[in-house]
Amino acid sequence: NHAFLDAFAQKIGYFIFYICKVLLFCSVIRNYKAVLTPPPVPMQYILNPRSIAIVGASSDPRSLGGFVLANLERFGYAGVLHLVSRGSAEINGRPCVATVDALPRSIDLAVLAIPEAGVLEAVETLGRLGTRAAVLFAAGYAENGEEGIAKQAALVSLAAQTGIRLIGPNCMGFTHFAAKLPVTFEPLSDVPAGAVPSGVAVIAQSGAMAAGLRDALLGRGLVPQLVFSTGNEAGVQAEDVIAHCLGDSATRVVCVYAEQIRSPQRFLQLALQAQQVGKPIVLLMPGKSARAQAAAATHTGALAGDHAVASCLLRAHAVALVDTLDELIDTTAILARHPQPPVGGVAFMTGSGAVKNLALDMADSLGLALPALQAATVARLTGQLPSFAVAENPLDYTTIGMRQPGLVGEIVHSLLADEGISSLVLSIPAGPVVAQRDKAEHILPALAAATKPVVLVINGDDGPIEPFFVAAIRASRVPFFRSTDRALRALRQVVAQAQAARALQGRLGVTASQAAAMPLPVPAQPLHQGIYPEYLGKTWLHTLGLHTPPGKLAKTSAEALQIAEQLGYPVVLKAQASSLPHKSDAGGVIVNLKDPAALQTAWAQMHSNVAAYAQTHGETIELDGLLVEAMGAPGLELVVGARRDAQWGPVVMVGLGGIWIEALKDVRLLAPGLSQADIVAELHQLKAAAVLRGMRGQAGVDLPAIAQVVQTLAAQMLANPTLQEIDINPLIAYPVGSPAHQRHPVLALDALVAVTIHQQL
Repeated sequence: NHAFLDAFAQKIGYFIFYICKVLLFCSVIRNYKAVLTPPPVPMQYILNPRSIAIVGASSDPRSLGGFVLANLERFGYAGVLHLVSRGSAEINGRPCVATVDALPRSIDLAVLAIPEAGVLEAVETLGRLGTRAAVLFAAGYAENGEEGIAKQAALVSLAAQTGIRLIGPNCMGFTHFAAKLPVTFEPLSDVPAGAVPSGVAVIAQSGAMAAGLRDALLGRGLVPQLVFSTGNEAGVQAEDVIAHCLGDSATRVVCVYAEQIRSPQRFLQLALQAQQVGKPIVLLMPGKSARAQAAAATHTGALAGDHAVASCLLRAHAVALVDTLDELIDTTAILARHPQPPVGGVAFMTGSGAVKNLALDMADSLGLALPALQAATVARLTGQLPSFAVAENPLDYTTIGMRQPGLVGEIVHSLLADEGISSLVLSIPAGPVVAQRDKAEHILPALAAATKPVVLVINGDDGPIEPFFVAAIRASRVPFFRSTDRALRALRQVVAQAQAARALQGRLGVTASQAAAMPLPVPAQPLHQGIYPEYLGKTWLHTLGLHTPPGKLAKTSAEALQIAEQLGYPVVLKAQASSLPHKSDAGGVIVNLKDPAALQTAWAQMHSNVAAYAQTHGETIELDGLLVEAMGAPGLELVVGARRDAQWGPVVMVGLGGIWIEALKDVRLLAPGLSQADIVAELHQLKAAAVLRGMRGQAGVDLPAIAQVVQTLAAQMLANPTLQEIDINPLIAYPVGSPAHQRHPVLALDALVAVTIHQQL
């Protein structure tokens, strides 16, 4: 026995020894792979390169390489410049080499101004020479269908092998204005005289959009900090540039155009970081319509995601998600001056009653609050205005500006001193030369001294403005518009961003101990993977403390009769199978069964309906049984649901339910983690909010109870990463004070729960 035990112990020892060797080998392999895959080249080598090589340099001034060289020379690039040209020995007095492999080692940045056919060879050679990064202008990659996708995949693989970091392809490069570095083939002029640094970083997947945003800022006398076109993002993504800008002390606001956000979770983390460092992100993201999604896929190789889910979570992370190109430009211009605006309403002042009335209508249509002024403000304004003017918001200060232009500036100070006012719009005509001089000398200084966002609107469309007045406006750095509509739309975005930022800070400000003390729904363990039949879904909801109608699963008609007798008639009969999530489509729901005979008839009819449906659709449906439930009391039908987007993570939905969800689509998408007060506020934003509050003598429903259901589902999505979808439709909400409300404020009449096999975000 001892010999056997010794031999057995020896074998165990050998086994453990070999296991340790395998583990050691795996560790070596991991470390070896880490050595073979170095970390990405830092952005500093791209944005502040000590040396640049132009591959495809040409003496033709209208070639891509010619444009790049001309830009670098015009801006006075101070680093070492290398030129690769097959046709020229020298260009502009600069020597050229004929091939890429003749370049020196360790160049920081290469610019590939060559056709797509030569890109792979050039990248391979540059990588072998230790070049850190390369800008690729060539098109014909992922934006160009399956063949282009394969070409881009090969390019990405080669870049990974060589360690070179790619910008593009299908891009226009970038211009780092702060470093006087224009790495683009678009001919650039010198910065306009009188233009001032804006602190705006422009990042766009579209080169043309990047150029347009740059020109819009320069047209306002604002010099961008950086303009970066990322193109197909085979290497450097928009998120990489955003991360750099958030760490750049000279950047105040990040302006982004993205047809697809390729790293959603990282983007959301960057949005949190942006709030922590006080640098807002303004984003225009097309793709709401099916045609826009298709166009995006053919433009920059983007694969469109769920725009509504992305929008919901981006706004919850205090990203200023704008709807139009005008709003992108205008909102950026305001936030560049005031990157951390206060929360509150907008004051509007003008010398025109007509403009005042139009502003009222416009603000109402936008949902932009023009709050009543505080009593102290009204008293102060009453002493400043003529007797026939009304001290209110919006404010028409009449013609006083013609006689006392300095008084308009004092009125500006009075309005901005109101604690309920977070920003101000002054909408006025340019007027004759003397009036423009008055405005420049007396009104602009008041606007320029404001610590809250202010906007100056000079009405009159393209009507002329004297050069001295334009120069004064630019020197003041006051955001300037020629359209009251555009000003109010931009301020709506600024106000919304400020509100979202405060709400986000409130959520982030909750300490771990406070979070632990908060009453949260009990996390329920999923029963199994797949789609739950309704009776199992409702069992799961019960563990969360949610109310459902009493009922049981019946396997036979005799069981159904017994259950109905216990519940009391009338009852509802529902088909139950994981493969039948939408029972009504198959005739799997029969309501208001008033007696045993009706129940028996419905039992047979339902089995016939489901069998016919399965045969018509070529499916096999095996019923677990039929659910017999008590009829729920009628009330307001809502839908509350949650789903997990594969890229963006979980969101929650609430709105009108039943058939109305398809007819009206009156729903709100919400991010998990909102407070009950936040959710109730969102309920008031529904088109049917008046119905929830009560109409024509009918009491309103219990909004906090609805919000509690939303919070419960949101908590479950966060607590159970395998949960894919929860759908309660309808959720019946009862009028406050009614007998049904006293039993339970809300009742889940139907439920769908889906659990994935693989863990999602």
